[in-house]
Amino acid sequence: MLNKFREAKQAEIDSLRKDFMGGHVPAVYQGDRPSFVDAIRAKGPGAIIAEFKPASPSKGVIREHANPLDFADEYAANGAAAISVLTEHVYFGGHPDYLFMMNGPGLPLLRKDFIFDPLQVAMTASSPASAVLLIARMFDSAAELKQLVDLARMPGLAPVVEIFDQADLDKARQAGADIIQVNNRNLDTLETSLDQGREFIRQKQDGELWICASGVSTRAQVEEMAALGFDAVLIGTSLMQAENPGQALAELAGRA
Repeated sequence: MLNKFREAKQAEIDSLRKDFMGGHVPAVYQGDRPSFVDAIRAKGPGAIIAEFKPASPSKGVIREHANPLDFADEYAANGAAAISVLTEHVYFGGHPDYLFMMNGPGLPLLRKDFIFDPLQVAMTASSPASAVLLIARMFDSAAELKQLVDLARMPGLAPVVEIFDQADLDKARQAGADIIQVNNRNLDTLETSLDQGREFIRQKQDGELWICASGVSTRAQVEEMAALGFDAVLIGTSLMQAENPGQALAELAGRA
């Protein structure tokens, strides 16, 4: 599955490299970049990162004609600590421009994509994103992952390193990651189980910020993950499918 995503990004990376070789280096965004970590800690444990995800490989099109501007306002008004923005187009229906479109309310934005090349991090730094997702198993070594972790931090991006298994967690720590996102999805079957999060949270260390992603859809689950030690939960599909996403978020956040 991840190899398929990697292949889908190659044209974008080739274009970035062509621009770079031509002397066109993305300028670092000069506007406000609110702290992703501070926003999570202010509302955690159990802070909600609300995701904008028009489609997914497991669900297909989740919500047609979804307006990023409307969702940004709804999420900000109903208790989100931050917004996860899908920017991958082929499988998730996203676009990098959504980072600019969803910046209005002032919540920290997490760029969620398949990032494995330094130029992709530079492109992210040229946007209002406050954080960038790095998937541990997309890197052959901890040294390669560390390069992008360190590169992200230079312009003030928070590197969020996603793990699926123990080898991923070991690699993330060797790379110096301090924001760990546990993905509860089985990449082979695309099914989710919160047992993944329940198991890995036992390894949380002092000073780390942990996020539980995939499979959370009820207030009871948010409360359970918070009680176990997760600083935040990332919720996308259930919000994108809801008839009233703002109301659904308020309920998940314990505000309704």
